[in-house]
Amino acid sequence: MIVAGFGFSKRATQASLKDALAQHNVEPDAVATLEGKVTTLKRLALSNGVRVIVVSDADAKAQKTHTQSVRSSTEKGTPSVAEATALAAAGPGARLISTRTISQDRMATCAIAQGPDT
Repeated sequence: MIVAGFGFSKRATQASLKDALAQHNVEPDAVATLEGKVTTLKRLALSNGVRVIVVSDADAKAQKTHTQSVRSSTEKGTPSVAEATALAAAGPGARLISTRTISQDRMATCAIAQGPDT
């Protein structure tokens, strides 16, 4: 399974999310984000015909990410919400196939992980 993980500001728009995802040039099987952010991500999931996976803060914090954001570390306890949610949602043994990208407006990040079953 290929999962696009997202981290984003409360001010992020659908255009922000789409821009961050488009930079990867991949069609994910699912999208993922932290609890409390699902409503914003649902529209993107519906337009892409994929499901939303909700990742708990604890599961996100348990992931080892490749990139580091001071803001993300301070506010969410993980160096990259996008990478952490992608990895957690893709399941045990998942690996990042694309590290986080940042939308042009800097409101959203996206990373891609692949689970071991694909």
